[in-house]
Amino acid sequence: MDNLEKQLICPICLEMFTKPVVILPCQHNLCRKCASDVFQASNPYLPTRSGSLTSGGRFRCPSCRHEVVLDRHGVYGLQRNLLVENIIDMFKQESNRKEETPMCDVHEDEKINIYCVTHGVPTCSMCKVFGAHKDCEVAPLSSIYQTKKTELSDGIAMMVGNNDRMQGIISQLEEACRAIEENSRRQKTLVCEKFDKLYSILEEKKREMSQKVTDEQEEKVNYIRGLTRKYGDHLEESCKILEMGIQTMEEPEMALFLQVRVDTKWAHLDKVERGYESMDRYKVNFKKEGKALRSIDFIQGEGTEIMSLFYSLPLSLVVLQLFFFFFLPYFLHR
Repeated sequence: MDNLEKQLICPICLEMFTKPVVILPCQHNLCRKCASDVFQASNPYLPTRSGSLTSGGRFRCPSCRHEVVLDRHGVYGLQRNLLVENIIDMFKQESNRKEETPMCDVHEDEKINIYCVTHGVPTCSMCKVFGAHKDCEVAPLSSIYQTKKTELSDGIAMMVGNNDRMQGIISQLEEACRAIEENSRRQKTLVCEKFDKLYSILEEKKREMSQKVTDEQEEKVNYIRGLTRKYGDHLEESCKILEMGIQTMEEPEMALFLQVRVDTKWAHLDKVERGYESMDRYKVNFKKEGKALRSIDFIQGEGTEIMSLFYSLPLSLVVLQLFFFFFLPYFLHR
């Protein structure tokens, strides 16, 4: 019990821990009040509330000098060590328990003063001489008491050590979770950056191919409009000639009729070839490219941060396939 009591002494106040007991990241324990005092001494300029430090700061563990960094909750953000608190309660109950000598259930006037080793129960001398334990092996209560006490103390100390190790494992697991979340955010950022680069290439390719369609559209429309103007001018000239011819037909005087020159020949004008307005040569089929796009995945087994785009396909082909896949609806509705 003396060894156990030493394990329950606070390194600050040098008294037995008082509730609540907080456990530091280095697995050492302190009374919360002592932790608050050390914290406040290390952070004298931080604000306090009701005499207790609640804002974030840092201090060093008085047992191992490990730096303890606290969040905005201050010492109230530290976990309580409920196992140590329970051990303290049991220790105090044992220390405060009155010295009482229980009486034998069979021989009510006899005190329990020996221990039956055979059955593992305390008993009285009368039970050993005349009672149920007369053929059993017995031992003095004091020797068995010290043995059992030592075993219990060792077991409690082992539980305390196991609790500290378990708390350390929990801290490591929590750190692993934080590392996983941070690594995930970083990898998502890298993936998005690489897709953004592909999108920029696709946008450029979209503008380039759309411009080709636009250029041919303007060329053909300008040609048709120019041809329309020529036909309009010729029609206007033809109407004038037609009007002159009609007037000449009405001339009764032969000499005057023969003096008038009316040109009724049809001038040759260009004609639009059949299918000239068609833009069918810009048709595309993206079934293969769409299938290839759906096979995009991460590189397996190389531990890199790059994505595998169709595995062995060249990047230029990948970009072209991405363009066809994403912008197919645009060209089909042109």
